[in-house]
Amino acid sequence: MSSLNLDDFTDLIERPDGGVRRDAEARRERQIVPPGSLGRLDDLGEWLAAAQSAVPVRPIERPRVVLFAGDHGIAGLGVSAREAGSAAALVREVLEGGRPVSVLARRQGVPVRVVDMSLDCDPESLPEDVVRHRVRRGSGRIDIEDALSAEEAEAAFRAGMAVADEEADSGTDLVVLGDVSVGGTTAAGVLVAALCGTDASVVTGRGGQAIDDLAWMRKCAAIRDALRRARPVLGDQLRLLATVGGADLTAMTGFLLQAAVRKLPVVLDGVVTAACALVAQRVAFRAPDWWVAAHSSGEPGQAKALDRMALDPVLSHGVTVGEAAGGLLALPLIQAAAALAAELPETPAKPE
Repeated sequence: MSSLNLDDFTDLIERPDGGVRRDAEARRERQIVPPGSLGRLDDLGEWLAAAQSAVPVRPIERPRVVLFAGDHGIAGLGVSAREAGSAAALVREVLEGGRPVSVLARRQGVPVRVVDMSLDCDPESLPEDVVRHRVRRGSGRIDIEDALSAEEAEAAFRAGMAVADEEADSGTDLVVLGDVSVGGTTAAGVLVAALCGTDASVVTGRGGQAIDDLAWMRKCAAIRDALRRARPVLGDQLRLLATVGGADLTAMTGFLLQAAVRKLPVVLDGVVTAACALVAQRVAFRAPDWWVAAHSSGEPGQAKALDRMALDPVLSHGVTVGEAAGGLLALPLIQAAAALAAELPETPAKPE
């Protein structure tokens, strides 16, 4: 019998401090630049103040990129431009500094953490700190079989929670969350379609490395078939993740919920993180208040999920590469919002 009760998150997760947000808004009205003249930066600064329970808001000094990695059996149907089982090669490129996330993180001085949950490779081929949370080698082909067993799903979910605790305990003050996967956008599409009650064609995008029309049709069919398996288990979020999610997506969902428990703000990257956030919202309705959507990638599933959660992306640059690259592009704006909210002087009081 599992001791993991997802209903507990509803009580454990509180909203960011509304009183502090009102104080931040009042402070903003007293500053020398008129309220609203900084556009979205005003909202971001107030969101951070509430998340930190601090006015003036503290600067973001210890951000961290956290990437959950995994291979998905559904990729064997040719739904991705990348070869099935090749996510480990992407992870090695990240670790060696050659991926977009590596370049951007290096430029901004942000450390990158990769968490292997289900890469299809020998665990000895990657560093111990990357593979220590691995649940299995590759996730199941979700159109015909479960992605995970019930035990594997619980282990993956708990691993995500553990990573959130490790980050909060280490002093990380904001996480840019992303994925490194092959087939992950297909699993994400199934989750979004299931939770939003839409058809496969509505959520099927072209993926991080754009696929052609034939591959898109295969992907749409795969999502349709997996959706039939997802609908009967919609009432049980952990079982839903086991059925059509995969170890990386399950861990990411656990991470998002535990980060909200720990009051650790998170920047969501692309469609995979959005799908996991949508599952997490079903578990605890207050959780999305701890997240900000970094950007609109153009993936229809991401747009559907963000709309359902009422999260407005900070940027819209059409970045589809995943791996938190879009999240890192938004990070300087979030840091700028904190600096402006904290450092702009207030208008001198008029003499009576």
